[in-house]
Amino acid sequence: MPDWLAVIILGIIEGITEFIPVSSTGHLLLAERWLPHQTDLFNIVIQSGAVLAVLPLFPERMKQFIFKLHEPATRDYLLKIFVAFAITGVGGLILDKKGFKLPEEAMPIAIALLVGGVLFVAIEWWLKDKKLSTEVTWAVVLAVGFGQLLAAIFPGTSRSGSTILLALLLGLNRSVATEFSFLVGIPTMMAAGGWKILKAFRHPDPVAPPEHWGMVILATVVAAVVSFIAVKWLLRYVQTHTFTAFGWYRIVLGAGLLVLALL
Repeated sequence: MPDWLAVIILGIIEGITEFIPVSSTGHLLLAERWLPHQTDLFNIVIQSGAVLAVLPLFPERMKQFIFKLHEPATRDYLLKIFVAFAITGVGGLILDKKGFKLPEEAMPIAIALLVGGVLFVAIEWWLKDKKLSTEVTWAVVLAVGFGQLLAAIFPGTSRSGSTILLALLLGLNRSVATEFSFLVGIPTMMAAGGWKILKAFRHPDPVAPPEHWGMVILATVVAAVVSFIAVKWLLRYVQTHTFTAFGWYRIVLGAGLLVLALL
């Protein structure tokens, strides 16, 4: 398979799965079992492109941040985004300094997909007919920050999946939980991408082949376009639907991968 076609496929996978709570990292690691293996830098950078693409989908929030920064409610919301981001950022730096690497075996990915799927189905069943809040509390902020760290450690967990799940568990409305999770994800993934790029330039691996930046850019553009379409659909979907369908998808996929890993 030509390299350009492989990275386009990876960009499509990333664009679809980055925000939909089914784990982009898990899908990318699995896809690379059949496609040419890519570097951690490649995966982080295309994730950053997918994340950046969602900014135009929150025009009211962007206007609020630019033109209403003097209002207490705006500053409070921005502070909550920053605190959630800071929790993840500090934890991520500690993991990076300790040389943490994502496991690439199918077994942990399968288990994380299964556990997350069961939790989505169970929590949505528990929330049925319950009145959910529209206020992002500090408990939600802390949960989202640690939820992102959890997803960074266990591939298959899903950054958006873990953060939305925790927010729902704390009683936050689905649409509000989804929006806050996505907005926290923007600085988180941009910082991770910037850090990886800086390290690649400052401390290049003398053994590893040089990064093919043309392919990285191609995959990033593809991921950004597909992510924009996927997120636009998801934001409409959660207004009238639960996350139960995603839970069942994770259960089916996780069970299938578990069987393959045990064979």
